[in-house]
Amino acid sequence: MPSFAEALALMEAWTESESLRRHMRAVEVAMRAYARRFGEDEELWAMAGVLHDMDYEKYPEEHPYRGVEELRRLGYPGEVLEAILGHASYTGVPRRTLMAKALFAVDELTGLITAAVYVRPDRSILGLELSSMKKKFKDKAFARGVNREEIRMGAEDLGLSLEEHMAFVLEAMKDKAELLGLR
Repeated sequence: MPSFAEALALMEAWTESESLRRHMRAVEVAMRAYARRFGEDEELWAMAGVLHDMDYEKYPEEHPYRGVEELRRLGYPGEVLEAILGHASYTGVPRRTLMAKALFAVDELTGLITAAVYVRPDRSILGLELSSMKKKFKDKAFARGVNREEIRMGAEDLGLSLEEHMAFVLEAMKDKAELLGLR
């Protein structure tokens, strides 16, 4: 099985956009945190997070199929491939594993959190409060591209309240603010 370092290098080789790279790192951070919470394999979950959108920039019309095809060729585990396919609702791939449910749950939420940081005067996640995130979530004009229903469904699939899910991912991202460029 490839290592996390190899997964990260693969993502960087396939992705030029710094914002997309940061998104995948944010998803990786959230996936690591959930893996620890659920007693799962942190490196495996991190790989799913860091690779889930690796083909989005080069092959937007074939995402996530093209990336999964490459990952399969490179010997990534089926659980990672299934989670990546399942994070995009339009694939119709059911999210049967906890990893797949977590990837779906954190994908859109990390985007909302990042957007909330970018409108802060200091552009730092460290002072971002859950109450502010809840307001941004309710404001449909803010970060219009973020699918709030998928965030709700993701929390529910993990057996968490929306507030608990938001707080958990926000704290995970705060812990890695430097890595994510959100300090």
